[in-house]
Amino acid sequence: MPLRIEDYALIGDCETAGLVGRDGSIDRLCVPRFDSDACFAALLGEPKNGRWLIAPEQPADVSRKYRDNTLILETTFKTSEGTVQLTDFMPPKDKCCALMRLVTGVEGQVRMRTELIIRFDYGTTVPWVRRTHDKGMLRAIAGPQMMALKTPVPLRGVNLTTVGEFTVKPGDRVTFVLAYGPSNAPTPHMQDLFEGLDATERFWRGWSSKCGSAGKWSSIVARSLITLKALTFAPTGGIVAAPTTSLPEQIGGPRNWDYRFCWVRDATLTLQALMGGGYFEEASAWRDWLVRAVAGSPAQMQIMYGIAGERRLWEWEVPWLRGYEDSRPVRIGNAAHAQLQLDVYGELMDALYQGRKGGLPRYEPAWNVELALLEHLAEIWHRPDNGIWEMRIEPRHFTYSKVMAWVAFDRAIKSAEEFGLPGPVEQWRSVRQNIHADVCHNGFDPDMKCFVQSYGSKELDASLLLMPAVGFLPPSDARIRATVDAIERGLMRDGFVLRYRTASTDDGLPAGEGAFLACSFWLADAYCLLGRHDDAEQLFERLVGLCNDVGLLAEEYDGRRKRLVGNFPQAFSHISLINTAHNLSRAEKPVEKRAQ
Repeated sequence: MPLRIEDYALIGDCETAGLVGRDGSIDRLCVPRFDSDACFAALLGEPKNGRWLIAPEQPADVSRKYRDNTLILETTFKTSEGTVQLTDFMPPKDKCCALMRLVTGVEGQVRMRTELIIRFDYGTTVPWVRRTHDKGMLRAIAGPQMMALKTPVPLRGVNLTTVGEFTVKPGDRVTFVLAYGPSNAPTPHMQDLFEGLDATERFWRGWSSKCGSAGKWSSIVARSLITLKALTFAPTGGIVAAPTTSLPEQIGGPRNWDYRFCWVRDATLTLQALMGGGYFEEASAWRDWLVRAVAGSPAQMQIMYGIAGERRLWEWEVPWLRGYEDSRPVRIGNAAHAQLQLDVYGELMDALYQGRKGGLPRYEPAWNVELALLEHLAEIWHRPDNGIWEMRIEPRHFTYSKVMAWVAFDRAIKSAEEFGLPGPVEQWRSVRQNIHADVCHNGFDPDMKCFVQSYGSKELDASLLLMPAVGFLPPSDARIRATVDAIERGLMRDGFVLRYRTASTDDGLPAGEGAFLACSFWLADAYCLLGRHDDAEQLFERLVGLCNDVGLLAEEYDGRRKRLVGNFPQAFSHISLINTAHNLSRAEKPVEKRAQ
């Protein structure tokens, strides 16, 4: 049985990432990229599907933390025999992808055990393991893949598992370096662990030193920004929604999706979080990735892409993995990439506009891409779509989708007027006016006196909280205030906001999921716009209280079980945390800038 989701911590090299449990087991790792096949898949199956355990043989009290302003994880095990510290990290990629682990004796004599189970191809392929001529070196090979382990600890094979025992005394430092490479190449270069540790610490501390202030929340914002950086694929600038797949939105349920891709709809809030944190280089890289990814025929624009801009993200199920706590199916790829979701046009246009306003370096291809997309959107905005929540049902006229289509033309007009960019502005004004009238007529329910999820429905939707944030209507508008009130009454559970009521909304799946954490941050932002600053701060503090012991958030929270659920750590949750903290701590609030 895997640990609770909140019992894991993240390590990574800005190209892939691993999840380390409080028990000293790395239960999740894909190499060499976020979207590669997993070589440790115990998180979604069993230990036999791959993991790497280093821990005391005796029961231990466990505490852990990240080394200040880094992604270097330090786990302390205190046993009846003594105390040891386990340090886990992945150096920024040089010649190969490497995972390094250091065991340091603190007091007493502690008997330790290591158990390495490498299983390529999502936990199914057993490699051939043999010793090399180098002392303390093992190589594991299967097909095109190879991993090499170097350690002074004597190791032996037991039932297709590499195991070893060793004793640690005060001052002892025992090293483990696991590197990945292609099997047709020489054994990967094994960097000295202490050199790797020094380089990793310099990298993260240098990067973190640029982090801007967020008042009393500066520490948790800095941790969220580090997490966002760790979820960035450095070669392209793409940011994955999460480093995991198929962690369930409801324990035991089928709402299990692959999030190791880049969503266009995250664009604006991601840019605001990065620019607000002082990271303009990363913001520029993300902006450039967006433009490259969506370039091409406007009719073929997707809602998500691979980390290098790949378009084919075909979905399939892994039958040999039982799923996290028996939550099936385990999915690889994401079929939603082929859906029509109109809101992404507005997100892209808003992101590029906010980038211009924020002073990002000009990127020449962007405007030509925008012009082509707007011409296409003018023809399709009136169509039904699958909506922001990617419902696997017949398309509907989702209110938020239409609002974001309005945003696309609104930001195009602003870009033309403020930056002198050429375009058919009067035509855009006409389309913008038509969309606005359409939403106000069809998306507003006069009986409920608020906006609703889709035209003709009686359902609420948390995405409606973003209407004032994107500037569709001012927060003072009675319809906006009534919509916020309705969501407070109808979509709150355990003090947090649901996306929508899955029990009464047909979304193609059985009912039941946690509270989507970004939605509660949106409510806090709406409170800021409404002048309800005390309510905003109280809700924000509740949300920050859901972070695990090392400051990480998942996609959702199950209030009944009091557990994090969904893919972990979730970029959108941390992006939302960063922006809400800036809304609460700064005179110039990101949500007000976006709403102008």
